[in-house]
Amino acid sequence: MSRVPSAPSSPAAPPPSRSARTRERILKVSLDLFNAQGEANVTTGHIADELNISPGNLYYHFRNKDEIIQHLFADFEKAIDVGPGEIGDAAHVMEDMWLYLHLMFERIWQYRFLYRNLDDLVMRDAKLRSHFNIIVGHKREAVKQLCDALVGVNAMRANEDEIRALADNILVVATYWLNFEHLRAKPVGKFSREEPDAEQHLSRGVYQVMSLVKPFLLGEAREHLQHLMDNYSE
Repeated sequence: MSRVPSAPSSPAAPPPSRSARTRERILKVSLDLFNAQGEANVTTGHIADELNISPGNLYYHFRNKDEIIQHLFADFEKAIDVGPGEIGDAAHVMEDMWLYLHLMFERIWQYRFLYRNLDDLVMRDAKLRSHFNIIVGHKREAVKQLCDALVGVNAMRANEDEIRALADNILVVATYWLNFEHLRAKPVGKFSREEPDAEQHLSRGVYQVMSLVKPFLLGEAREHLQHLMDNYSE
């Protein structure tokens, strides 16, 4: 019996160069420091000290802190570029929507320094402002399409103006939820506040968004959402 020749294996990708590894380390440590201490409180000197490298070595890879932020934002832009799945039956659509929103809040939490200092960052960098508005525009359209689909399967009752307003309200909550949580957190020092538990933060954010959606839902979709919200409250 003849044998089918196996496809030639692809050559293994070469390991990243030392320079590439250093760049990745700089970005990872910068993200950790920005998230923990706030971007405004972290200098390139702090980043170099944390990495145990010289400032000159850091500047070889990134000219300044703003360039580091631009690279981190590009990573965030790729991570957040996820759309909701197709609408199925009304009984399960709320669970899919809840999971999608949870994923979005996870991405925001992963790059939370961008949101906590958003106004200052977009004022300093016009390109970042433009790209953030593109992200917001895409998410607004995704929410509107999701709502239109819910209306189409008789799981939601809302007109075009109501859907537009609902999409904007959802984006306002998603964009400023971190700042609201931070404002309510207990002070732990003169200049810092208690960091919220990540899972609780994500669940509360999703719960708040779904609370905006609930008044427009009908039948099984509304009942299933209420079930999800009751489980969260327990």
